[in-house]
Amino acid sequence: MVSQKPSTPLNVQQLIAQQQKKRRLRRLEKGVPALLFIAALISVLTTIGIIGTLIFETIEFFSRVSIVEYVTAREWLPFAGEPVYGILPLVVGTLKVTAIALVVALPLGLAVALYLSEFASDRVRTIVKPVLEVLAGIPTIVYGFFALTFVTPLLQQIVPQIQIFNAISPGIMIGIMILPTIASLSEDALSSVPKSLREGAFGLGATKLEVAMKVVLPAALSGVVASVVLAISRAIGETMIVSLAGGSTPLLNFDVAQSIQTMTAYIVQVSTGDAGYGTTIYYSIYAVGFTLFLFTFGMNILARWISKRFREAYE
Repeated sequence: MVSQKPSTPLNVQQLIAQQQKKRRLRRLEKGVPALLFIAALISVLTTIGIIGTLIFETIEFFSRVSIVEYVTAREWLPFAGEPVYGILPLVVGTLKVTAIALVVALPLGLAVALYLSEFASDRVRTIVKPVLEVLAGIPTIVYGFFALTFVTPLLQQIVPQIQIFNAISPGIMIGIMILPTIASLSEDALSSVPKSLREGAFGLGATKLEVAMKVVLPAALSGVVASVVLAISRAIGETMIVSLAGGSTPLLNFDVAQSIQTMTAYIVQVSTGDAGYGTTIYYSIYAVGFTLFLFTFGMNILARWISKRFREAYE
């Protein structure tokens, strides 16, 4: 047997250095939770501050304008001689663009998600997913200029009645913008379905398409629906695309070929200096912003409820 050399005893200086190192580690372990708590507290306080500002400035607006007029009036004319503050035209403009975006993004996003999850090889998946991430990283102002200078002239060649500012062009570009959100989150939900469900369906004689459409997709429905709701929330809050390509004409109709104005586009218009500080028009952007906050907050709550309500648990 080879005899082991006894370990050299530590001298006093080494023992002191070891103890100091342990104390520093203990202080670091105690300090990290405190730093994480401060970071979380900052985010919470920032959120409270933003919501508080929206609420207080919105209250100031409604001290000057009737909330009944705001909810029921059919015109939005803040710059007129006798201003009218009816939010319905801005809401309808926002919903028109969002609906068009959903028509574009939902089928394409689900198709991409199903392909990546059920049909694509590993090599194709490693190529397509980064491309989707690049698409999600394009600045929205680039989408807006592309919609105005390319998509709209192309649509006018097909349908000459379409105006230079319309709802279709920004709707299409917003659909392309939110497509990676639907595709990526839906693909994650589809991939989380256990393989045993697929194998059982194959064992019963189902084809690959039938397995994807009738087994995997229903099993991942909660995650897919949640991704769609989150994408809709992002589409409602989009600003630059609708500001550049949608126009600034709040109209209460469902004509998608005419100029429109969304809630975010109005906020941009007033924020560029069209209204002085302290005026009713100035405070109106907070009322519109609070309305937009209620929309997006409601969509996020709906997404969380859908995820919990229809989540499938597998063992």
